[in-house]
Amino acid sequence: MAQDYDVVIIGGGTGGYVAAIRSAQLGLKTAIVEKGSLGGTCLHKGCIPSKALLRSAEVYATTKNHAADFGVNTGEVSLDFSRVQARKESIVSQLHQGVQGLMKKGKIDVYEGTGRMLGPSIFSPSPGGTISVEMNNGEENEMLIPKNVIIATGSRPRSLPGLTIDGTQVMTSDEALVMTELPKSILIVGGGVIGIEWASMLNDFGVEVTVIEYADRIIPTEDADVSKEMQKLLSKKGITFTTSAKVLSDTLETSDGSVTISAEFKGETKTFTAEKMLVSVGRQANVEGIGIENTDIVVDKGFVQVKNTFQTKESHIYAIGDVIGGLQLAHVASHEGITAVEHISGLKTHAIDYNLVSRCIYSNPEAASVGITQQQAKDQGFDVKVGKFSFKAIGKALVYGESDGFVKIIADKNTNDILGVHMIGPHVTDMISEAGLAMVLDATPWEIANTIHPHPTLSEVMGEAALAVEGKAIHA
Repeated sequence: MAQDYDVVIIGGGTGGYVAAIRSAQLGLKTAIVEKGSLGGTCLHKGCIPSKALLRSAEVYATTKNHAADFGVNTGEVSLDFSRVQARKESIVSQLHQGVQGLMKKGKIDVYEGTGRMLGPSIFSPSPGGTISVEMNNGEENEMLIPKNVIIATGSRPRSLPGLTIDGTQVMTSDEALVMTELPKSILIVGGGVIGIEWASMLNDFGVEVTVIEYADRIIPTEDADVSKEMQKLLSKKGITFTTSAKVLSDTLETSDGSVTISAEFKGETKTFTAEKMLVSVGRQANVEGIGIENTDIVVDKGFVQVKNTFQTKESHIYAIGDVIGGLQLAHVASHEGITAVEHISGLKTHAIDYNLVSRCIYSNPEAASVGITQQQAKDQGFDVKVGKFSFKAIGKALVYGESDGFVKIIADKNTNDILGVHMIGPHVTDMISEAGLAMVLDATPWEIANTIHPHPTLSEVMGEAALAVEGKAIHA
């Protein structure tokens, strides 16, 4: 028997389940269709498990390499990778149970299966207005009749054309997360955010890491100063980088315990060999198998096209998160989901300003940013002024034992508006929100500088960087 709903969400990842919670709060009868586990990629294959591994790697590297600096004698330090993985799984399990509890609390129906939008039928005259759910348990398909649909099917790792992922020697981050043993060496194809996080993590675990990047610098979407500093600090830790290199997929060779591939580099062919390879070249949207062909929804360059209300061409069908492209971040998907549901409910909504979204890299050192880079500001015609302040002059950074890195603030000379804030150093992913709030409130460097930052804290670097915009830094 068909079930009627106000909102049916296809995909129970971060964006999907947050949308469902907000929908239930607004009194809408809500269902989620999820073929895997609630929490999606972020909880099970991305944000949370990778950060759990990064934390273990940080503790191991700090204990092994720097404990003596703090006067702590540890003796021989060893790594039990099985316990590292067990800790990761425990964290994921705890959070998964929490999400399941939230669904029960909100009286949100969860269908464990694959949802597919159908064409007009006796149940609903609207394309996509009927959803067939192929249940995971093999039971008869469920039929759902929603007034509104939200597509939140997320994304998956992509590969280079002709580069076959075998999941064992040539992996994506999905397979790397469940490794039972660490390799002695690894090639990472792609020096973007995910590639750099994995490079940092595996290096801290003691793996020999080589990164191959197509662009002329790693993390090419970040400010050039942050990119340069990240490569310098990771190189100092022993990671090898080759930038401006085009990987030649057809040269891939695998044998027992070895992966070899070549790349075009400075007009020549350079060959790389390691025990395993991690391919980290972006993500592609999950648009297949959900019945988009039964609707008028437009898919361009692999992503579902939406308005700023997140409506597709079918006004009753919305799409959010990685499936629509843009900033493929969990916190972005959550806010997109909330906006979509509030629009469904008839509440006044505001278009999300993606320029105000904070971006984080959880490597060691960390990096974080909000707004535009210095080069982007110049390209957009701004006359800029820049304040930059090093962690080396921050007492808490020295106490913490990590004084590399800086905070950089870019402002408009004419209006004094902050255009972008870029950080690299200890715990900057926790500090970027101050910069994000400053930009939301249209603050100036003067206002940040006159916010009294407690001493001694890492956050003092924000106040000093803001003063540095006008050449007034105290401890410079």
